[in-house]
This record gives sequence, C-alpha cells and structure tokens, in this order.
Amino acid sequence: MTTFDFDLFVIGGGSGGVRAARIAAGYGARVAIAEESRFGGTCVIRGCVPKKLMVYASRYSSDFQDARGFGWETGTPVFDWKTLIAAKDKEIARLEGLYRKGQASAGVSIFDERARVAGPNAVTLASGRTVSTAKILIATGGLPNVDASLVGVEHVITSNEVFDLRQQPRRIVVAGGGYIAVEFASIFAGLGSEVTLIYRGEKVLRGFDTGLRDGLMEALAARGVRLVMGDVFSKIEKREASIVGTTRGGEVLMADQILFAIGRSPNTRALGLETAGVKLDAMGAVVVDAFSQSNVPSIFAVGDVTNRVNLTPVAIREGHAFADTQFGGTPWSPSYENIPTAVFTTPEIGTVGLSEEAARACTTQVDIYESVFRPMRNVLAGRDERTHMKLVVDGTTGQVLGVHVLGPDAAEMVQVAAIALNLKATKADFDRTMALHPSAAEELVTLRTKR
Repeated sequence: MTTFDFDLFVIGGGSGGVRAARIAAGYGARVAIAEESRFGGTCVIRGCVPKKLMVYASRYSSDFQDARGFGWETGTPVFDWKTLIAAKDKEIARLEGLYRKGQASAGVSIFDERARVAGPNAVTLASGRTVSTAKILIATGGLPNVDASLVGVEHVITSNEVFDLRQQPRRIVVAGGGYIAVEFASIFAGLGSEVTLIYRGEKVLRGFDTGLRDGLMEALAARGVRLVMGDVFSKIEKREASIVGTTRGGEVLMADQILFAIGRSPNTRALGLETAGVKLDAMGAVVVDAFSQSNVPSIFAVGDVTNRVNLTPVAIREGHAFADTQFGGTPWSPSYENIPTAVFTTPEIGTVGLSEEAARACTTQVDIYESVFRPMRNVLAGRDERTHMKLVVDGTTGQVLGVHVLGPDAAEMVQVAAIALNLKATKADFDRTMALHPSAAEELVTLRTKR
C-alpha cells in the first residue's frame, strides 16, 4: 500500500481551490494548498471584489447630482483616488485574512509559494521540496490577455495593475468589449476620467441579448464614454507625459493609461501539466469531465483554468462538488444551465437564461415581452436614463427561457429570477405572481403584451 504525504494537494488559493480544500479537510482528508501570491485569487484580490468597490465609488457622482432633484444641496463633491485605493486595500487585506484563517481552521497545510506538478502523485514547491499526494487539484484561475505582437504593448496595463495605480488617470483608453472592459469604462467615467472604449466588434458584450447591448452602449455614450467600434490598435508609444495609441482605422488616442481588457486565458503555463501527461485544449485549459477529472485519474481541475464557465460562483460550486465526490462519498456535478450573470456598469445588466437570439436559434416559436421605461427615481432627478426589461418565452410551452434587465438593481432582480427559471416557471406563473408596488421589479410580473 502506497503512503502519501497528503490525500489532496491544491495548487491555487482562489475561490474554487479554497472551497475544495476546506470541504475535503472537513471529511478528514489530509489537505495541503499552495498559493504563490495572495489567498482569494482573482476575484478577491484583483477582480470582482475590488472592482465592485470601485463601482460603488463611481456611482456617487450621479447620486450627488440626482440628490438636487430631491431637495438636497450637496455643494461641490471632491473625489480623492488615494482614499479609495487605501480603503480598497484595507478591505482586500481583511478578506484575504479570512480566506487564510478558514484554511488554517480546517486543518489545511498552507504553503506560501509556487507549486508545480511533478507527476501524477507529486508536487514540487519553489523551495525545492517535493511532496507526494494521492490527488492533485489545479485551481490556478486565469490571466489577462495582451497582444504580445503589438508594437508598444509594454506601455499598457491590465486588470491586474489597474487597482494599484498611484493616481487616477485623467484620460484612459479601455481596449475590449467584454464585461471587464465595459465595467472599467463605466467606473472611470463615473470617477470623472475622460474615457474612450475601443473594440473590434460593432457592439459590446458579445453573446448578451442584443436589446441590452444597444441600451448599454447608449447609456455609456450618454455618460461621456467615447465609443470607437470596429477598430483595434496598430501600435502604442510613449510620448513625454502621454501614452499614444494609433489604431488601424487611423485614430490617434492620447491617454495617461491604456487598459487592455481583451479576455483572459487559463493559467496553466509552467505548471508541469504536460510533463505529467495532462491534456490541455487549444486555449491551454485543462480538459476535464463532468466531475472535474482530467485524463490523468489523480489530477483534477476547477474554475477558470478549465475554461468552462469563468465565474467565481461556478468555481466555488465546482470545488465543492469535487470535494463531496472524491472525499465525501456523495458524487455530484454542477449544472451550468440558467447561471445568472451581471455586468456592473452604470446602469447595470442582469441576465439569466437564453437571449432572444439564442432562443430563436433553438426554439420554433418564441414570444417576447419587454418594457422600456423611466425609473421613478430618475423622474425627479431629471435623468433620462431608461430601464429595459425583457422576458424570452417559449411560445409553445409558455416556459420562460430568459430574463434580461438593464437598469438599477438589475443583478438583484435576476438572482431571484434565476430561481424561477431553474424551476421551469412559465409566463403564466409570472402572471399570477402579485406585483410589489412601487418597484421596478414589478414589471417582470405585469408584462402582458407580446412584442
């Protein structure tokens, strides 16, 4: 009988890795985890958590303006970047401490160093030590993409660096059209920066419902974001105090910072996976089955490194399922249907289920119920911004296939709507639900007229 140093060795201290380690240890497994940077991973350290804090900060500029319509005299507000960054850093440090404490309390052995796979049952640490383990879990997340062939790419920053800028950029150009790009464009516009968004496509947020994509682009433009669509950079150069980007379309964009948010790739480089015989796909993601197992039976992977659905709650669910399956005697795998998603722009997007376009591609009869209206708060505030709500319904069965919201608190509404979709609620179920008045959410249960 082979004796290993550990039953499970987790490489990566992000959301999926720490959940798997803690749950597995709770079942009595001898667990170790290695993290070369900070516990919490992309989400906590350089992703959704600090970004959401900055979203909150960016919305106060509108709140101060809107308050006057309700009788408040607020004076001239002044924003201080350094105060925000210091407060953000304090909160991230607190959360990191909680992640670390949770591992220690569960009895997990912590290695604050890089680890790589040395074989099906071996892990080598940066210190030179090699440990044996019955199972290995890869939970190393993803890395932001940059175009390495672009002339002057060394002058750009990514989402890894943007949270630690010493001063707020007076002018910033954001490259990309996904949720990270539009969120940062919205954040910096709200904080008072001059913002340009450049994207190769004609519309941002590919894969989202077209109506919401159009609505968000209109809202961003109304907030002062300059949109340069159908174009990309040809070169970037440093000129005195500015960074200058020249596009293939002939635009010359001058900025204090150019932020690349053009997607992310699985973080599998230099992990030793190829040496161990682990199969990777064309993107470098670990290929796994429904139970997160790779082609090497002792090696598993969860989260963004698998490139399945790159969302923090998904990584957490995958990590939990892995631990229950491998150490708890209760095999299960996550469902990837009807995952609610939010884009924390201002206004924000909340969406769950099929877009209108996706529904029409797979369903014979599709009924659309939608409403575009001015929220009550915006009336007194004097703000023209509209809320857009849409229900996508199977015209044959009546089942609601998608719920899409652009407007304040969209994410909060869609989280609850996701429950209804997972219960296969019909439009009749929505119709018989009593409205909560006055609220924007009541529109979801009062829509009666098909488009």
